[in-house]
Amino acid sequence: MQRHSQVLVALIAGAVVGGILHTWHGAPWLEALDRHALQPVGQVFLRLLFMSVVPLVFSALVLGVVELAEGRGLGRVATRTLGWTVLATTSSVVIGVTLVSVLQPGAGYQLDATTLQTQLGNVREVQAQAAKGGGFGQAIIEMVPKNPVEAAARALQGDMLPFMVFALLFGAALAATARKDRPPAAIPVLQDVFDAASTLVGWALKLAPAGVFALVCATLLKHGVGFLGALGGYVFAVVLGLAIQMGVVYALMLKFGARRSPVAFFTTCRDVLTHAFSTASSNATLPLSLEAAEHRLGIDPRVGRFVLTIGATGNQNGTALFEGVTVLFLAQVYGIHLDLAAQAQVVGLSIVAGIGAAGVPGSSLPMIMVLLGQIGVPPEGLGLILGADRFLDMCRTTVNVAGDLVIAAVVDRGERAE
Repeated sequence: MQRHSQVLVALIAGAVVGGILHTWHGAPWLEALDRHALQPVGQVFLRLLFMSVVPLVFSALVLGVVELAEGRGLGRVATRTLGWTVLATTSSVVIGVTLVSVLQPGAGYQLDATTLQTQLGNVREVQAQAAKGGGFGQAIIEMVPKNPVEAAARALQGDMLPFMVFALLFGAALAATARKDRPPAAIPVLQDVFDAASTLVGWALKLAPAGVFALVCATLLKHGVGFLGALGGYVFAVVLGLAIQMGVVYALMLKFGARRSPVAFFTTCRDVLTHAFSTASSNATLPLSLEAAEHRLGIDPRVGRFVLTIGATGNQNGTALFEGVTVLFLAQVYGIHLDLAAQAQVVGLSIVAGIGAAGVPGSSLPMIMVLLGQIGVPPEGLGLILGADRFLDMCRTTVNVAGDLVIAAVVDRGERAE
């Protein structure tokens, strides 16, 4: 059985077993099983993937910038990447806001005070994360790291953007110092770093079936499918929006922008999407995306390394859609009417948040907290949707990763046409 088939079987088995075990949720033996078996296997698998992220991101970005600069294509690739990212993110938010406005999943929803009280601690934690933002000016300052080593350490905690800015600037500086008679000696070294990090990923993937089973089983074991009850309409709106984004918007981008068959494209990278779903992390899936783009999708490595590495943090279409739906859903729950101007504000803020969201699980919640404050919705309402967030995080991460690969294919097509 091929690796992608093993991972898919493990994902389905984990969901079934976890859903069954949820019946005994709270039992001491089940907590022991989770703590001593599922969590170690799942977390070791994730840590092996994350172990390679920092060297992979740095080497991929620097190599991509230097190689593109040599061919005078850096500015063109960056412009195309930004343009397609804004287009895809805008479409995803518009789809989500339209669906929640039409379906009205929050209208008539009965506020559950018990749920709010139970999740109060988690909501306060999210509030604390959101408060660290410090406004637009501070966000610009934080993008430029004063200590690259510290930025590398923070990258694994979700703050990937400053480290990526350092890698981009370092790559640009390296390209500027290059001469035709003396190419930078660091390039072969960085290529070796990239290859070694890719080898680490290959070793980690040997644990993929067990790791995916453990991660999915642990998630369903804790949360079950109870969120499909009271939150069924909300979950349906998010998943339907993500399905439209992937099945319609991405398919059109592939068909007309990349001149590729959408079915063949997504079939080729199905193992990447399965990993994205099970890990709920764009950063953890990045090594697999790079491998699939270069070796199976035939995307130019210079383009793939640049677009996919930037996209892991800068292209979060699924997250932007989720944020727009969540904000409007909670406004409906609290009976707060939003006119077209307010909805347009939600769309704009969700686009910005989606482009800058970190590629790790749960990073979108602080951004939602900020959006709620902008339109006057009580932030405590976030406690209503926390029970469904892990499942929706898995779904939106899949769309995020698919979007990165699609944009890489479209930009690659444009570069080949040049």
